Amino acid sequence: MKKTAALIAVLMMTMAVPLAVKAAEHDHGSMHEGHGGQMAQAGMVVHRQVVDGVKVTFRIMDMKGMEMPKGIKETHHLMAEFVDAKSGKPINEGEAKVKVVGPDKSEQTKDLVGMEGHFGADIAMSKPGKYGVMCKFKVKDGKVRSSKFWYGVK
Repeated sequence: MKKTAALIAVLMMTMAVPLAVKAAEHDHGSMHEGHGGQMAQAGMVVHRQVVDGVKVTFRIMDMKGMEMPKGIKETHHLMAEFVDAKSGKPINEGEAKVKVVGPDKSEQTKDLVGMEGHFGADIAMSKPGKYGVMCKFKVKDGKVRSSKFWYGVK
């Protein structure tokens, strides 16, 4: 009986550890802290391009259903992942800026902030239609590159 109780206790502790780790990952002050690679994988790939030896992948995640503070008008999270096209190694150092032009010709410009595994910013895409997304980025080699694409919101 003591062996059975001890075995059950060990099994319960073994199962509890991954749950505790997962819970600790979600205990953060900012919506984006701690998500890093998880968040980058959550967004839908909307554009891929190789620009002068740098492969850039853009993902957009709709933030509907997420608890957002009152007064926040941003509806989507835009992510850019940069990878050296030859080596396949991620590029995590650099600067990036995005300009988004809405279907009503409104413009918003944001710095993409370096996060774990991607550069990102929250943007407002509340109206249906096509959004023009233009990104300029400078990675560790110092060369300025740009990429642009259209994204449709229903």
